[in-house]
Amino acid sequence: MSSIALFRLPHADACTLMLQTKGEPQTLERLSMLDDCRGYVFAPFAPAPDNPILLLRPDVVQTFPCENVAQSLAASAALSGFQFFCSAFQQPQSLAERMHYHLDFSNFYAQLCEGAFRKIVLARCSCIEKPEPQSPFVLFQEACARYPRMFISLVSTPQGGTWLTATPEVLLEKVSPKEPQQGCCFKTIALAGTVDYSDDVKWSEKNIREQRYVATYMMETLEHFSSDIVEDGPYTTRAANLAHLRSDFNFRLPDGHRLGSLLHALHPSPAVCGLPKHDAFNFILRNESVPRRYYSGFQGPLDVEGMTHLYVSLRCMSIHHNRYRLYAGGGLLSDSDEESEWNETEAKLNTMRYVLE
Repeated sequence: MSSIALFRLPHADACTLMLQTKGEPQTLERLSMLDDCRGYVFAPFAPAPDNPILLLRPDVVQTFPCENVAQSLAASAALSGFQFFCSAFQQPQSLAERMHYHLDFSNFYAQLCEGAFRKIVLARCSCIEKPEPQSPFVLFQEACARYPRMFISLVSTPQGGTWLTATPEVLLEKVSPKEPQQGCCFKTIALAGTVDYSDDVKWSEKNIREQRYVATYMMETLEHFSSDIVEDGPYTTRAANLAHLRSDFNFRLPDGHRLGSLLHALHPSPAVCGLPKHDAFNFILRNESVPRRYYSGFQGPLDVEGMTHLYVSLRCMSIHHNRYRLYAGGGLLSDSDEESEWNETEAKLNTMRYVLE
């Protein structure tokens, strides 16, 4: 029973297929268990028995040109007989989506007004059904063509089902050091604030504050692991039809430093959770109508053939034959407006909707 992770890095011309043909991906209870691990990580927002951290240990790693990649994969001998995994699916009515969001927003916003949180992220999903199923490989190819600036992935495992993702947010990435003797070089980002993309983006005070909360948290977290951190930003960056505020953090870790503890500290960041982090995380788990599963978790190769590229799983959908569950979320502050926040999630959901057109 094979499991696959197929991904394309931003601006790359080739895709990488990681295939595990023997056994199932390893399940982990805690991110700290990723210390000294190698493989493709597929982590949920909140690890649980029905949504575990998954580690694919590929015994086949191949690259394919992005052009006509669906046809190349369909003809690949390594994927002969491969079947995508599907998890259970219930289709809510579209009216219920808006009603649930209204109830969730009212609950979350009341906590902000009472001062329980400085920021909290509210997620939702939208379900689409097509007359005929579309090949996930074709959907992956379409996402690669539409979104050259984003990390595109297609992951299918027996434990998690099948997920397509197009995300702009780096959680942790290994970069080439200019001076190798000074330790391993890594990068992460603080990404927050969302508006429709244009050549003359104007940022509201709410968006600026939201991004600053995330950037401050990232710096304070990294200071526990490194004393050599360089912050660049914030600046405007484009992701599909949207613009975000972004700050980059480049830092060094001592040789031999294990990454599980760092990932445990970084995830979930305020960009997908809130502040204070642990209070917001627990409130989301108790009160959000939509189980996030692997949405707003993270994924990517961890020390596979020298590659570490871990991305937050935003703009994603789970695939169930001809039915698709799309996920999106937005950060709420005390001056948030429900209709504006709903419209922001609609714009984010369009990233995957366009792939399905």
